[in-house]
Amino acid sequence: MSHAAVGSTRFRLSLIALSIALAHTGGARADAAAQREQDAAPVLKTVKVAASAPLETTTEGSRSYTSPAMATATPFALSIRDTPQSVTIITRERIEDQGLTTITDVVNSATGVSAKAFDSSRSGFSARGFDITNLQIDGIPNTWSGGWSAGETLTDTTIYDRVEIVRGATGLLTGAGNPSAAINLVRKHADSRVFKGSVSLGAGSWNRRQGTVDLSLPLTADGNVRARVVGSYQEGDSFVDLLHNRKQVAYGVLEADLSADTLLRVGVSRQDNQPHGTQWGGLTPWYADGSHTDWSRSKTNGARWTTWASTVTTYFADLEQQFANDWKLRAVINHSSNDGDMRLLWLSGYPDRATGQGMSASPAWYATTRRQNDIGLHLSGPFELLGRGHELAFGVMHSEQKLRAHARDAINAAQPGPFNTWDGSYPEPAWGASYDYEDTKTRQTGTYAVARLSLADPLRLIIGGRISNWSIEGSSFWTDPYRFSHNQVVTPYAGLLYDIDSTYTLYVSYTDIFNPQNYRDRNGKYLDPLTGKNYEAGIKGEYFDGRLNAGLTVFHIKQDNVAQVDTGHLVPGTLDPAYYAASDTTSNGFELDISGELTENWSLSAGYSQFRAEDGDDVAINTNHPRKTFKLFSKYRLPGAWNRLSVGGGVNWESANYTDVINPQGGGERLRQPAFSLVNLMARYEFTPQLSGQINLNNVFDKKYYSQIGFYQQYAYGDPRNLMASVKYQF
Repeated sequence: MSHAAVGSTRFRLSLIALSIALAHTGGARADAAAQREQDAAPVLKTVKVAASAPLETTTEGSRSYTSPAMATATPFALSIRDTPQSVTIITRERIEDQGLTTITDVVNSATGVSAKAFDSSRSGFSARGFDITNLQIDGIPNTWSGGWSAGETLTDTTIYDRVEIVRGATGLLTGAGNPSAAINLVRKHADSRVFKGSVSLGAGSWNRRQGTVDLSLPLTADGNVRARVVGSYQEGDSFVDLLHNRKQVAYGVLEADLSADTLLRVGVSRQDNQPHGTQWGGLTPWYADGSHTDWSRSKTNGARWTTWASTVTTYFADLEQQFANDWKLRAVINHSSNDGDMRLLWLSGYPDRATGQGMSASPAWYATTRRQNDIGLHLSGPFELLGRGHELAFGVMHSEQKLRAHARDAINAAQPGPFNTWDGSYPEPAWGASYDYEDTKTRQTGTYAVARLSLADPLRLIIGGRISNWSIEGSSFWTDPYRFSHNQVVTPYAGLLYDIDSTYTLYVSYTDIFNPQNYRDRNGKYLDPLTGKNYEAGIKGEYFDGRLNAGLTVFHIKQDNVAQVDTGHLVPGTLDPAYYAASDTTSNGFELDISGELTENWSLSAGYSQFRAEDGDDVAINTNHPRKTFKLFSKYRLPGAWNRLSVGGGVNWESANYTDVINPQGGGERLRQPAFSLVNLMARYEFTPQLSGQINLNNVFDKKYYSQIGFYQQYAYGDPRNLMASVKYQF
């Protein structure tokens, strides 16, 4: 066995040993507490039922790295232990401790999911070897195309209470999608009946600065009508030459208790991204003679005028009605507008090693609009059958998204100068008239029904399904008008849970996979929908009265028509890489996740994941996704006289990954990112109960690594060592 294999084995055994140790400690404490309660209380006949009182899900102010409940995997608000899938919750406390300002930061810090940058304004997310194709906001999926990204992966975390991540297939609630993960951003609520708020200011590396205001206030004397307003401004340069970012975020929500049983929530959010010196794609890996380049991390392919500006505006309304029999009705309406304005410069080719000449310039100007409307109606509540309590949930959801893209061609574009001395002085060309480039309309309607059944005191079954109708129609500059649909697609879902004791639960779950694709082959034809099955099994533990959660999961995914890059081929008439459909693909692996509080002053989040993804010929697929990842972050509040000081730190590690490409000499070559680790530190000092200061130091050892490798046969660097200092005042 190699040293690497031995190290990997020891690494996994150490994690499992930690889980067992926690289990022994937590189980002993829980059992002892249960025994004391039993000795003190009178003996009563009890019946364990599936239905239970609603669990609090808000994490803000809890100072916790875990949450009592979540509702992303199923329509029920269940604890992590009662959810029959592998899950992670990134709480508000952890977001602030680690300074996770965007959803990309969250993905890079969460168990079992990873992010790869396409360029300075776009990233792609993945889990278990497959792309994550949508983000959810309060459970509403928002699907986008990476090519027309309008700031989705730059989504700011300021307005969100937490991020719930469910790994695996989530078709019960989301419908079409990959068996990767669902990332659900849950908004902050206007739930305070007293006036309170916070103000924070920060400054850091590369001239970055930011400010945030968050206010909650009652609008009536009894607090039955409440409002919350959040505003944030960020601006600064980058380690990449010329790149300058400016971001503004605004959020307002109004909540009204129309009666003791009726809650109405309406609101609006807006995020405006205005970068300059934007990169489009990455850096070339080769010189013209086939030798490898070694650019500085500050090297850019952008120009002074390039930008990938985007604006996202969302309006929403949410009505919750409680009935006397504990049933609840929820109606949701959501409208989002995503607008992109991209003036870009694509540099391709291979420069001469000595002169730097040989690159080609392709300026482009695109304007995009995407409008999405969502309507949802959800009904859930308890019922009794055969002397036991159970729960039912029903729902209908409809989504319609329209995307329009316009383009302008460059007129008399100049030839680029030597790339070895490129400084972005390339002149902006004159632009031609705007013309239609792409126009699509996508609809999806889904109806689901699911039951949570108490089969016996330790045994529960969650079983249900969804029927989906999906269609797309459109046209583009390079294709004839098209339309295709998939109707009455059935997605079954089943999860079985068994309580071993008061601490541990075993579970198994199953669901189908269905995902129409917008990838095309070398002939311009769209690939058939991805289909398959997702199996999962594991054990979960809940310690210290739910303050610490742990889970060990194994999974098996089998599917057909998985899109793979057709190396060396483009979609006719475009710069888009062509794809082919791989059949009989599988992904097998396991995940270990621990999060919560070890003691009152010690918080921990740790997770390890690994998988093996191959096609029917046992050839590895999606090799640009790291097969193994380990993510750890912990914070400790010092005791005694030093109890105003909290210190924390962590490490993000990922295994090697690669992409097979064609080099300038026409031969096959493998671009490889070796395994690497990033170490991050933080410290917070509370000067008063209201005023605190915090420092975050990221990539402490200044590791040089790639944020992506192989996208359009190019690569990009990740962030060097950087620091952010901030102060926060709460009132």
